[in-house]
Amino acid sequence: MPISERGALAPRPDEPSEPISISFVEFVCLCACLMALTALAVDIMLPALPAMASTFGVPNENDQQLIIVLYMAGFAAGQILFGPLSDHFGRKPILMVGLGVFIVSTIGALCAGSFEGLLIARFAQGLGAASPRIIAVAVVRDLYAGRQMARVMSFAMMIFITVPILAPSLGQALIHIGDWHWVFTVLLAMASVAAVWSSLRLPETARPALGVERPLTLGQSFSTAILNPQTAGYGAAGGFMFGCVLAYVASAQQVYVEVFRIGDVFPVVFGAIASAISLASFLNARLVGRLGMRRVSHTALLLSIILSVLLAAAASQGMVGFATFAVAVALNFFLFGLIAPNFNSLAMEPQGHNAGMASSVTGSMGTAIAAVVGGLVARAFDGTIFPLTAGFAACSLIAGAIVLSVEGKSSLFGRNHPV
Repeated sequence: MPISERGALAPRPDEPSEPISISFVEFVCLCACLMALTALAVDIMLPALPAMASTFGVPNENDQQLIIVLYMAGFAAGQILFGPLSDHFGRKPILMVGLGVFIVSTIGALCAGSFEGLLIARFAQGLGAASPRIIAVAVVRDLYAGRQMARVMSFAMMIFITVPILAPSLGQALIHIGDWHWVFTVLLAMASVAAVWSSLRLPETARPALGVERPLTLGQSFSTAILNPQTAGYGAAGGFMFGCVLAYVASAQQVYVEVFRIGDVFPVVFGAIASAISLASFLNARLVGRLGMRRVSHTALLLSIILSVLLAAAASQGMVGFATFAVAVALNFFLFGLIAPNFNSLAMEPQGHNAGMASSVTGSMGTAIAAVVGGLVARAFDGTIFPLTAGFAACSLIAGAIVLSVEGKSSLFGRNHPV
């Protein structure tokens, strides 16, 4: 039975429904570390993309974006596997398998002798990275529900976003003191730390591991997730919003270096803008308990639509300079920080009995949408910012239409839901 937004499995936001052996702070940090591995594997690459393309003699400059896009494609494909497997075999064993795939494929990237080999390794790396992302969300849903889950996810996002904020600067530094292989060495080290930490400290929270019989078959589990309008709707809407972020990440190096010509300052600007997500996540953790997930996320989505449409209109007329663009993107990222954890929690809200599969379905669907949309928008780069700003506007409008179809006018902004 779906849990209402007000419903909760624990008396306080920092008390899980099942007793666990680690503190709330360590639990949030560990989940943030697992989620951050994916973000790090994307953002640390950005300053290294031209060097990789140069090493392998890539003729088309836009083809370097495939290093990001194929990673996300693998990430999308992997997510549909790991959730249901973790429902049946437990969270930790499947997490270890995924981290193992990530580690092996990272070694493969270090040893790649061609651009095609590097892309294959990146696809496999994304495949393995799906496991820690899926398992982290499933574990949080195993232990928390409703606004409590949104609060925990906000704290985790606030911590893990610090990694991608610093990642471009770290990548830039690694390129200066070594070469692009050093980037993969850092990823290998972080994945190894995550594997050891998880194996020693992460609690097993899957119901089968706790001795509770699972009533759903694989087909029933999948149908329960994909056919639930709230789960599928918010998963898809979150995917289109994440598509904005992925398009920006994939084309950021070209936009800032080629269009705005800021050169080596790029990692600093990128990190400063991305920090808006961290600030919003901290604010969301405080707001969601009082206002509810729908009111916060729907308001942020409406503001994002307005801002994106105005930015695209101005860009089409060549009226957007560096400062205007940077501020507008930072504001959009701030709004994304209010949208993402709440959309994720709303998608998982009715799936307390089906957390692993639901995490896989929503994660895979959302990432697949983001990878396709983000890739198309990034590859439309034509030496101006218009394709990117138009992509922001289109994605936010589609996300708004999906949310409207799920909630109806009467339930937008949390109306008809208890506060």
